[in-house]
Amino acid sequence: MIDIDTFVERYISIWNEPDADARRQAVRSLWQEEASHLARSIEAVGHAGIETRVANAYQKWVKEKGNVFRLRDGVDGHHDTIKLRWEMLPAEGGDVISIGFDFLVLGEDGRIRTGYQFIEA
Repeated sequence: MIDIDTFVERYISIWNEPDADARRQAVRSLWQEEASHLARSIEAVGHAGIETRVANAYQKWVKEKGNVFRLRDGVDGHHDTIKLRWEMLPAEGGDVISIGFDFLVLGEDGRIRTGYQFIEA
């Protein structure tokens, strides 16, 4: 069984990671090779698709707009699933811009098989 808190810290940090090689390695360590990351308007499949998804989010929300993603509140998990809420806010501080909920289904190897993302606000 994985340490859920450590896993979630790694998951959140990938969205803030400025180094493309570090992001690539993190994708490979967090997601299975044929994994999916699904949001209402985005379907990222496989390591290449998920790398592109994470890179695009980083470029738009972190690098260009100066925001940061962080864990919002408690994490829970059981039976190879993890649920977490995150928030995005200006890196220098200020009001929360967006809140999201992610539900992750893990494979037997402890990596993400399917991740579902919901934007709450």
